[in-house]
Amino acid sequence: MLTVSVVVPSRDDADLLGRCLAALAQQTRRADEVIVVDNGSTDATAVVARAAGARVVAEPELGVLAASAAGYDAARSDVLARLDADCIPGPEWLERVTSAFAADPRLAAVTGGARLVDGPRRLRRVLPALYLGAYYIVLTVTLGHVPLFGSNMAIRRDAWVGVSGRVHRHDDLVHDDLDLAFHLGEGRRIRYVANLPMGISARPFGEGRAFLTRIRRGFHTVFIHWPAQFPPLRWTALAATPRQEWSTDSPVVVASE
Repeated sequence: MLTVSVVVPSRDDADLLGRCLAALAQQTRRADEVIVVDNGSTDATAVVARAAGARVVAEPELGVLAASAAGYDAARSDVLARLDADCIPGPEWLERVTSAFAADPRLAAVTGGARLVDGPRRLRRVLPALYLGAYYIVLTVTLGHVPLFGSNMAIRRDAWVGVSGRVHRHDDLVHDDLDLAFHLGEGRRIRYVANLPMGISARPFGEGRAFLTRIRRGFHTVFIHWPAQFPPLRWTALAATPRQEWSTDSPVVVASE
């Protein structure tokens, strides 16, 4: 069986973190370890995490980019699942994540959709569907493959080790999930799994300035990979690159489909 670690970056989110960790405790397939990355919190984030049985990793460099990488580096399991402190995973989230990897040894990462757990009820499915629909369509064209959505994703640890030296760690304008997708997608398979149940907070959509900052960060993350990763050049390179097949021991290169 594949083991699984859950990485939760958190900064001053003690109350919502407690809700997230409670949902992780109710999984039909429990995590082998839960890692909360305390990203310079001034509240009770670390206390809440330890009380729930999570391992706390301190990352003093502020920003989700550094926090996520610190969590992946510290994780010990075969699969590294990632969500945010304000998320509420459905009870079958980890079971479906590990099933997807077990069913496809060539799979390096999976990602999924989301629904809102707060905000106006009439928008709880519509708003994330519109946002994530645009996100996946635009970035699939940009990358030449499915991107990753940081609130609902998982990667093989061996795949992370293979790219950990190339991902950006110190640019706070970079989206960690999109940057990771740029590097993982070079020779590794990423798949969208429709039935990964995840609830997210409406907070990112609540303030216009915060939402615009999110869009700006997306453009910045794409542009810093150019010109080498300009879409037509990337598509050509990906077409000529063999994919990797992953086992519990080591990756084996196989021809892409």
